[in-house]
Amino acid sequence: MARKKESSAGKLSMADMRKMINKKAGMNVAHDLNEENPTEVTQWIPTGSRWLDSIICRGQLAGIPVGKVTEIAGLEATGKSYMAAQIAANAQKMGIDVVYFDSESAIDPQFLENAGCDLTNLLYIQATTVEFVLDTIEELLSAGNQFLFIWDSLAMTPCERVAEGDFNPNSSVAVKARVLSVGTKKLTIPIANTKSTFLVLNQLKTNIHTGPNAHIQAMVNPWNTPGGKAMHYVYSLRIWLTGRKAKSAYVLDENGFRIGSEVKVKLEKSRFGTAGRNCHFRILWGGQDVAIQDDESLFDAVKSSDSILQSGAWYTMVFEDGSTEKFQASRWIEKMQDEKFRQQVYQIMDDEVIMKFDKRQGNASDFYDSEEEEN
Repeated sequence: MARKKESSAGKLSMADMRKMINKKAGMNVAHDLNEENPTEVTQWIPTGSRWLDSIICRGQLAGIPVGKVTEIAGLEATGKSYMAAQIAANAQKMGIDVVYFDSESAIDPQFLENAGCDLTNLLYIQATTVEFVLDTIEELLSAGNQFLFIWDSLAMTPCERVAEGDFNPNSSVAVKARVLSVGTKKLTIPIANTKSTFLVLNQLKTNIHTGPNAHIQAMVNPWNTPGGKAMHYVYSLRIWLTGRKAKSAYVLDENGFRIGSEVKVKLEKSRFGTAGRNCHFRILWGGQDVAIQDDESLFDAVKSSDSILQSGAWYTMVFEDGSTEKFQASRWIEKMQDEKFRQQVYQIMDDEVIMKFDKRQGNASDFYDSEEEEN
């Protein structure tokens, strides 16, 4: 009787299989998750707001996730470009190459410099079409550099059919969404493998609801973003910016001129376990400095902590060593210049904003958008 030929199945080791698959793919697509996890975010680009960085990822101080696609969408004049400039400056400090796609031809070089950007090492590109932006990103990624791509903005960038066609909106229905659906499928893995970052700026547009429950729907789901559903799925993080029109929402100089405004931030989507969390801060945009008023916002973030006691107009900071220090809210910025005081504030931020949420301590309503909870 002929001897049955033994099957070779299962003879390859895991290392051999990874090597074979990577050779076939022409890139590293097969990984040992015990050694290298391409899905894990190990690097974050600070946003310029410590409060925002504290609510993005459960259990740690974070920022814009490296290796992922992030959206910052907002209403008009809520600071999308200002935040992007801050993020670009912080990325450069980390040694990341910044490529800025501008579809509005609105970026002022002086504005970028005021935000801390090094223009010599920033590649500015006019975003003529959606296809051009996606093709350029794909080509640059092949160089192997670590990039931060900023697209300002998706909403204002036309597709080739729009750029070359007429002004009839019906002739380009859903074209951008279809192009982006293809483009994001091609770029997601190369972005992750090169540890690059794709930051997409977008517009919040008002949802038009109809029917008997339109007013309820308008409260529950008031906004949408251009670009189609494909982008919603590819984003690891969606940061939505809104604001108030009241006079008290503006930062004024000594003569009453507006030099900044208050921004309300909500995490519309987060793959890091923090969707629905919110914070607020003010952005300076009308003077020499382009910056988030970070220290000022931290007072609102920590003032309800058990480590800060209030009695009338006076607050008392209780330090870990048992010592105390009294101050008034008007002197908060002055107190933040003291290293001991600042470090205690950061410790409270870590305990109250990061770790309590991670451990699910306290009242959930303290961490989520109150309007969302009511709806």
